[in-house]
This record gives sequence, C-alpha cells and structure tokens, in this order.
Amino acid sequence: MDHADVLILGGGLVGATLALALDRHGLTTIVVDPADPAVTLAAGFDGRASAIASASHRMLEAIGVADGLAGHGCEIRHIRVSDGLAPGKLDFIPDPDDGALGTMYENRRLRLALGEALGRSSVDLRMKTRAVSVERGPRGVTATLSSGETVTASLLVAAEGRNSPIRAAAGIDVAHWHYDHTAIISAFRHERSHEDTAYEIFYPAGPFALLPLVDDEIGHRSAIVWTVKRADAPAMLKLGERAFLAEAQKRMGGFLGELSAAAARSSYPLGFHHAARITGERLALVGDAAHGIHPIAGQGLNLGFRDVAALAEVLVEGRRLGLEAGDAQLLDRYQRWRSLDTLMVAGATDALNRLFGIPGRAASAIRRFGISAVDRIPPLKARFMAEARGESGALPKLLQGLNI
Repeated sequence: MDHADVLILGGGLVGATLALALDRHGLTTIVVDPADPAVTLAAGFDGRASAIASASHRMLEAIGVADGLAGHGCEIRHIRVSDGLAPGKLDFIPDPDDGALGTMYENRRLRLALGEALGRSSVDLRMKTRAVSVERGPRGVTATLSSGETVTASLLVAAEGRNSPIRAAAGIDVAHWHYDHTAIISAFRHERSHEDTAYEIFYPAGPFALLPLVDDEIGHRSAIVWTVKRADAPAMLKLGERAFLAEAQKRMGGFLGELSAAAARSSYPLGFHHAARITGERLALVGDAAHGIHPIAGQGLNLGFRDVAALAEVLVEGRRLGLEAGDAQLLDRYQRWRSLDTLMVAGATDALNRLFGIPGRAASAIRRFGISAVDRIPPLKARFMAEARGESGALPKLLQGLNI
C-alpha cells in the first residue's frame, strides 16, 4: 500500500496506539519509524515503567491491546503523597467499587503488546525506515522514504517525540524550558509488600516516586523515578549498587524494608514544552510532539493517549460525514478539543514542581498544611482521583471503553 488515510511518523507507544485505533475503525494507516524492533524490544533498552490511567486502559482494551498485557501489570489502588518524611500526608484510596486508579506496566511490555496487536492488524508498518522528505499541500501529503519508496496520505501525524522535525518544519512555535533536574530511573526488590501503593515523596531537590510493579516468583518489586539536581546525576549513576540502594532506602525512611537487586539505572533530563498549536495544513501533532511535562504526576503518556482518543474520534466521525482525514474542519475540532486540556495539565504539573521545590521549613510547613487539608476534603480528593484516572473533561469514546 502506497496510499493511506493517515501517514504516522513515529511508531512509539503513542503512534502505534493511534494506528491501531484508526485501523480498528476502518481508516488505513502507514506508520514509518527508524527504530529497529530488535533493539527497542531488548530487555535492557528502556528501564522505564508507566502508570496507565484507568481511562487509557479502557482504550487499550477497546483496540485489542489489553490481552497482551494481561498478568503483566500492577494495579494502583492507593496513592500516597507526602512532603519528605515529615508528618502529614495525602492518601488517594478509591472505593472498592470504583476500581483501580491505574495500572503500572514496564514500557517494554507495552511495546510488546502493541507490536503483537499491530501484527494482527492491517496497519502498514515500516520500521527501520525514515521519511527523507515530506510535502504537505491542499490535496494531501507526499513523503519520500529512506527505502526509496514514495507514499501519500490525506493526513500527516507527527508522533516523533519532543524533538519532532515535522513540527519544526511546519514552523510551529514551542514554549519550552529545561528544569535543573534529571530523573534517575531504576527498579529494585524490597522486603515488604507495596500493597498496590504508589508513593510520591517530595524533596526540595525534586520528587521521589515509588511505583508498584507486579510481583515475580522471587518477591516484591517497585520502579523508581528519582528526581535529582542535574549536577548530581552523573554521581548517582556511578554509585555502586549497595550505595545506591542505601541512598534510596534513606529517602524512603525504610518503610518497604531492605532493598536489593537494583535494575540497571538510566537518566533523562527533565523539561517542559508546549506547542502553540497542534495542527497545520493536513498535519496533526500527538504525544510528545505536542507537549512534554514534568513526570511529577505520571501523566505524560496518558496525555498522549488522550490525544489519540480525541483524534481518532474526530477522524472516524468525519469519515462518516464524507470528509477525508486531512479536512481542515476536522483538524480544527481536534485543536479545540485538546488544546485547553493539555495546557491545564502541563501548567498544573509545572506549578506543582515549583511549589514543592521551594526550600525551607516555612515552605515545608505550608505544604504539609495544604496536603493535610486536601486529605480532609472528600470532593477535592475525588476531583484529584478523577484526574489520576484520566476521567476529567470531555472524555472521548475510546477512553470510556466504547467504539467510536
């Protein structure tokens, strides 16, 4: 196939999910990605894990991905937020009938499940291939690929990540800044059960997040996203395993008991970026190509999945009205639907990061007071839990678990 309704540049978690959502509803897609699956699916490629909000999980079920995830995720049934190890905490515990707040999956497992679903689909997947040139015009999109082939489509979707070349070529302005922070990513075993609880412990240097992973035959496991000052990151990566685990245990106050078997560590510089617009002539941005936020609330990937659900709904409903995928009316609807939500979430995570980064006893006392106050206001807690589940705002059908 050399023509499709949609050409997606980028076959990562967000791009692959969009392709499957469109394929499930009868729109043809070509996905072009330079990555080599033998590398990206290798056990040591990416040690990150992601909290998939319950709404995002319903979409994965609706598009046929969830079967490949069964038994590999740990439900998050409790979130505890604290300012360091000082007294005062904020607990998010849903009613038993409300289900989990989300599910933790290792990113490698998500890629495997998406790959399996793509193998069963009609998606034209072209890996180890890149777009050498792309032209957009009133009549459609034409791309010349590194394979020498030329493909055409009605709509181009940029899912290339935060440094999207297509976004830059389209002249779309981006508000961005770097935090003086680096995230250290790892995982380890611990003596006591995490009891399906995610912990977010705030320190002036940055948040320390413990994310529950599914237990294996040996014992209990959690992933860690440890935010440190950028200047301290190289030293943290060079620490021996015993010293690294001792430092982690100190940050945790030892509440999970002895730590052991640290996974390989990796680091990611942290920054913020937000595209001034997420559409252009026959162009739509999704995921990190459109926005990138601090991982303080674990919502980055879920924001991308919300883009997917909204864009898929707009395009599928447009097809029923006889409109092609690149129609300006449809892109305008996508722009209006997603722009406010992404800006609000991005702004909120940036504000939280700055608020909890203020040093000093007075600032800490004020934060602890605020945390304890929210903990005693059920309607406010319910609102935060709805955000964590990805269930706020105008929810696309896929995030409700419905076909479009």
